[in-house]
Amino acid sequence: MAADDNRRMTTSSALDGAAPLPHWGLIRAQGDDAASFLHSQLTNDFSLLGTAEARLAGYCSAKGRLLASFIGWKRSGDDILLACSADLLAATQKRLSMFVLRAKCKLSDASPQWRLLGLTGPSAQAWLGSAAPSTVWGKTTHEGADVVRLPDVDGTARFLWAAPLDVTPPALPALDEAAWRVSEVKSGVARIEAATVDQFVPQMLNYEVLGGVDFKKGCYPGQEVVARSQYRGTIKRRSFLFSSSAALQAGQEVFHDADPSQPAGLVVNAASPLALVELKLTALEGGTVHVGSADGPALIREELPYLLPVADAA
Repeated sequence: MAADDNRRMTTSSALDGAAPLPHWGLIRAQGDDAASFLHSQLTNDFSLLGTAEARLAGYCSAKGRLLASFIGWKRSGDDILLACSADLLAATQKRLSMFVLRAKCKLSDASPQWRLLGLTGPSAQAWLGSAAPSTVWGKTTHEGADVVRLPDVDGTARFLWAAPLDVTPPALPALDEAAWRVSEVKSGVARIEAATVDQFVPQMLNYEVLGGVDFKKGCYPGQEVVARSQYRGTIKRRSFLFSSSAALQAGQEVFHDADPSQPAGLVVNAASPLALVELKLTALEGGTVHVGSADGPALIREELPYLLPVADAA
């Protein structure tokens, strides 16, 4: 079987069932000011967030670099959950808490009391039935769990399932965690990990294309830098999908064969054989890109599941 066929088997036909998500964690924001506080801190609009939708959002430094990324949703008007990378949850919660001040908002690590699963394929659709959110980032409550519709992969629907530990998980086929991680990378939706904190402005990860940035919502940390990047045409780096025969990991430097002296990009997320790589747009104009060094393992560009602005698509 060809390598391309292997990749399709990993990310398409094998995607059915429920997978554990130990690499994700949950921050819970509770209180009358929970939505307004998060609205003032994150790249997306949380003041108008309804209980039937979720948001992709980033948390930036004053220089506009992402310190964390979230999938956030409301359980009720004063109760919001933020799913983020587990390896940076504690540091992110601590930093956010520093800015709560007098706001009526309590932040806590909900991970020990909640279970997260990735659901996908025909069995997930059958379990959800008519309750399945019909659009990406739609959210529903089903059999005691919150369910968020994630971007499809190869036409296969995917969902984030979140529930307290006393809620019985759906009786779906067990899906290998590695297969789910490949689907995360192939979806093209980047997740900030500990290895990539403070490396990217949101547009480098295509967040504005994916609905992760609201340019009308007003101030938040780094907002001026993010807006300037958008409106002054200074986006010179984007994230693209690559495959490789080498085992890759987040934070690895990527080099162009014509310029071995300095990195051209960085691995954002990886799950063999795929990686989401942030890269200088000029590195796509010719030559080859490699991980680790200019003569390291080659990266083969794959197709993203969404379109980038024409000027950036290369």
